[in-house]
Amino acid sequence: MTQDNAQVHRHAERTEPPANDASRPLVSMLLIAYNQAGVIADAVAGALAQRYSPLEILISDDCSTDGTWAAIEAAVRDYRGPHRIVLNRNEQNAGISAHLSKLAAMSQGALFVVAAGDDVSVPERCTRLVDCWNALGQRVDLIASDLVEFEPVLASASPEAEAGHAADQEAGRIAPTDLGQYKNFDDWARERPWVVGASHAWSRRLFERFGPMLPGAMAEDQIMTFRAVMSGGAHSLREPLVRYRRGGLSGKKRFRTVEQFVARVKLTTAFGLVESEQFQRDAQLAGVGAPMRALLVPKLAREHYARDVFAAGGFGAKLALLLRTPGVKMGFKIRMFLYAACPGVYRPFFALRSRLKGK
Repeated sequence: MTQDNAQVHRHAERTEPPANDASRPLVSMLLIAYNQAGVIADAVAGALAQRYSPLEILISDDCSTDGTWAAIEAAVRDYRGPHRIVLNRNEQNAGISAHLSKLAAMSQGALFVVAAGDDVSVPERCTRLVDCWNALGQRVDLIASDLVEFEPVLASASPEAEAGHAADQEAGRIAPTDLGQYKNFDDWARERPWVVGASHAWSRRLFERFGPMLPGAMAEDQIMTFRAVMSGGAHSLREPLVRYRRGGLSGKKRFRTVEQFVARVKLTTAFGLVESEQFQRDAQLAGVGAPMRALLVPKLAREHYARDVFAAGGFGAKLALLLRTPGVKMGFKIRMFLYAACPGVYRPFFALRSRLKGK
């Protein structure tokens, strides 16, 4: 199989529903992976175990540097089920937004179900999402389910350990913001929702209206939620349909050195600038360009300052930015200045924290 070229791995014989059966639309599951060789098999198994039909499953590796691609091929090699399987391997790393945009363009379904390579979809996930979509007259453009946090249980675990794990899962229920309360731009602008993209499903028409997401945007869940609020609406399904892996790639990052933290700040700043540009483009399409530009003024000021202070050539240039940049809180400016101009100030703090964490 050539890289960056999707191919149908296996298309088993199945009985398709009538073409005019709108209550059973073709669903496309978009499973993305990057450097998840140790966990991707679980995510693939969850996708293959889906009880809904008709279903196509697109499994894509974003140019991983570990054994993720080999693990994907091994996980689907013996599949003989009813679903259409499409494998894709990107020749270059695209990032989350571009990766999902590519898979959406490749897919044929009316509903896109997003799946992350370090999480596991329960077998009823697609069925329940379609049931919910139908109950809402297929009007909404995004459905977000709840999740449940989990850690794998070893096969050798005792019954007591397994029982404790089940109780822990229930305690680990994750319920993102109720999206049904967001009816318009003002609702979204008042308080952006807390969302988890790994539990989202989008309508095809939403993607067709706004088009692909810009490369380099990490908060694809926020982008697609905003698009849905400005279109047919979004809905929260209060059922835990995704097992959210504790400690996966989406987990909280720990930085052992100031250099690691600075690299992360630079990266998140770049992500934030792309996200802001995407919001402005989408808002313009939705007819709320002016209020979105006004809303983003403080965010863009912070992002531009952070980008510029790290890019400035010398101490004097960085100091000038600190003193002359308007519209950004002084505390933030000072912190970014110190990280950019004299990061050694923070080195003892990171060393101490690293030692305490290691105990």
